[in-house]
Amino acid sequence: MIRPALPAEQGREVESVTCRYLERAGLTLVTRNFRCRRGEIDLVMRDGPVLVFVEVRYRRGGSFGSGAESIDARKRLRLIAAARYYLHGIGAEPACRFDVVSVAGPPGRYTIEWIRNAFEA
Repeated sequence: MIRPALPAEQGREVESVTCRYLERAGLTLVTRNFRCRRGEIDLVMRDGPVLVFVEVRYRRGGSFGSGAESIDARKRLRLIAAARYYLHGIGAEPACRFDVVSVAGPPGRYTIEWIRNAFEA
């Protein structure tokens, strides 16, 4: 079964909720929705000296698994390629990591699962 795409407005809301959650945990936003021909990174944040590339996944319910479970090898490769492109653009290679934030539930009652260092490049 093919699921309909998340409406853009709800996608922005989920990313905003995630960003605030991570900021309360001490991360600092660098940029949102970085796009290049290789892919997109939902949030780029700093955790002290570490640059964090954050993939946000939303699921209304649990019948299709968690959002984190939906990140397959192909998606990981696209995220890594986009991150490399981003790093090339800033001309630096700081310590980096890839986090996944899985958001579930109806609007206003989200549950958030933050997976630090979800995969490596």
